[in-house]
Amino acid sequence: MRRIQWILAMFLLLPALSLAASVTATSFRIGVAPHSSARVIIEMYQPLRLYLEQVLQRPVEIVTAPDFTEFARRAVAQDYDIAITTGHQARLLQTDAHYLTLLTYQADFKAVALVAANSRYRDPKDLAGSTVIGLSPSSLVTLWGQHWLLRNSVTNATMQYVSASDSVGQLLLKGEGSAGFMSLANFQNLPPPVSEQLRVLAESLPMAGRVYVLNARHTKQHANILATLWTFAETPEAKQYFAKHKLGGYRALEARELIALDPYANEVRLVLKQGK
Repeated sequence: MRRIQWILAMFLLLPALSLAASVTATSFRIGVAPHSSARVIIEMYQPLRLYLEQVLQRPVEIVTAPDFTEFARRAVAQDYDIAITTGHQARLLQTDAHYLTLLTYQADFKAVALVAANSRYRDPKDLAGSTVIGLSPSSLVTLWGQHWLLRNSVTNATMQYVSASDSVGQLLLKGEGSAGFMSLANFQNLPPPVSEQLRVLAESLPMAGRVYVLNARHTKQHANILATLWTFAETPEAKQYFAKHKLGGYRALEARELIALDPYANEVRLVLKQGK
C-alpha cells in the first residue's frame, strides 16, 4: 500500500519537477543589434556568453534580428534579458520599455559616409539624384546619414536598405550605390581587400555606441550583473576581444549621452508605430 502511495505521489510530482527543470534550463538571452551578419555576431560574443554561463549557472544565448527595426521591435517586446545596441535604441528601450543601463565601450562610436575610392564622389552635392545605401530605417548610422544628406542639401537621393554592414561595402564596389553609411568600427573591420577600395567622405562626431541595457525583470540583479560584466572585462578572453575589435574595454555611461540621442530615438519610435 505504501509503495502504491509513493508511486502515486511521485506521479503527481512529475509535472512540478518538469516545470522546475524547464525554468532552470531557460536561456538567458543576449540580443545584439545586427551591425554585422549573425555568424559574425555570434562568434564575436562567444567569450561573453561562455563567461556568463559559468557565473549565472544557466544557458546563455547570443541572438540577433534580421534588421535594426526588427531588433528594436523584439527588444520593446521584452525578448531580451540584455540588449546590446546603439545609443538611440538604448534610449528608446530605457524610456519606452524600462530597460536599465549597464555600460558601453571605451572606443568612440562614429558613423561614416563611404564611397568607392576611385569614384567621382568628392563632395556631398555629388550624391544628388543617386542611390545611397544604409541599414534599416532605424539604424543609427542610417539616421545619421539621412540627417547628413539634409544638412548638406543633397537632393533626390534614394535610400536603399540592406541587412548588414558587410553588404554596404560590397555594393559600393559593384557600383550599385554612390555612398553608404556604416559605423567607423565596422568599416575598420572590413576585410582589407574591401576597405582599401573605399574612401571616407564624411565622419560623424562621437555618439553613444554599443550600449548594454538590462531588462527590468532583472532589476534586483542589476548590481550583480553589472559587477559580473566588469569582472569579465579583466579576463584574458575579454581583453583579446576588446583588442581584436578595437573597442578599448568597457566604461560607464553618462546619462547625458543617451538623452542627447532623443531625436534619433523618436525616429525609431515613429518607424515602429508605422509598422515598417
